[in-house]
Amino acid sequence: MTGFRNSKRIFLGLGAAASGLSVFYYLNKNKYTASMSWTSNYEPSPCAKWNDNWDHRAPQFIRSKKTKLSQKDENNNEDIEKYTPKTCRHIILVRHGQYNLDGQTDQDRYLTKLGRLQAEYTGKRLLELGLPYTDMVKSTMTRAQETGTLISQFLPKVPVQHCDLLREGAPIPPEPPIGSYRPEKYFFEDGARIEAAFRKYFHRADPNQQEDSYHIIVCHANVIRYLVCRALQVPAEAWLRLSLYHASITWITITPSGRCILRVLGEAGFMPANVVSST
Repeated sequence: MTGFRNSKRIFLGLGAAASGLSVFYYLNKNKYTASMSWTSNYEPSPCAKWNDNWDHRAPQFIRSKKTKLSQKDENNNEDIEKYTPKTCRHIILVRHGQYNLDGQTDQDRYLTKLGRLQAEYTGKRLLELGLPYTDMVKSTMTRAQETGTLISQFLPKVPVQHCDLLREGAPIPPEPPIGSYRPEKYFFEDGARIEAAFRKYFHRADPNQQEDSYHIIVCHANVIRYLVCRALQVPAEAWLRLSLYHASITWITITPSGRCILRVLGEAGFMPANVVSST
């Protein structure tokens, strides 16, 4: 019984809800000892910490040409206001519609009848949102090209560009691993390309941008899932834990401070249930 009494903890609830601080008293060898709860000295894990300069455009890290060499190590910047963005960049990622899985070449992997219908619903949805779209960028693969063309029927005034970086691929070995998902060479070849797509399209607004911009990117499930993980600074190896419907919409906002907000992931609720598919 003595050992039990020495280790027995007596909790007295002292706390401040606003500050999240709690103090507990426990009996230790007939003496009351105060102990702070975990909330008072919490430290995030290294992978949870946010990198403010993830796009290398954080104004506090941009050096003015006027800054003396001796000052550069002190993060001084005489023109920090000049380099601070004032608006948001909205990245609207659209997965292509359902396509012919039996195709042996990219040209043969065209949209099915259902896939074309899905793309039309997505075009209608984007039109209904009534946003001032800046541009549309399409992967150069057939299924993405066709999806983007169908969407453009509803947004004829939105300029269109094409980009090889957005082609489908294997971005990085997933965790947990899934058998022999892909030979290592595919990750080696595709990973650098898809990462280059992230660096090209994901960054905070230019300081001279006066209004929010809205960029539609039509591409592929693997690419979108990787881009989402990178934008949220979640381990990129988690990309295969996400799932996206065909012609679904994923929306990420990049704020002036560089914070990335996932507004929507794989939205397809604007389609009738019998039109929704993922494989």
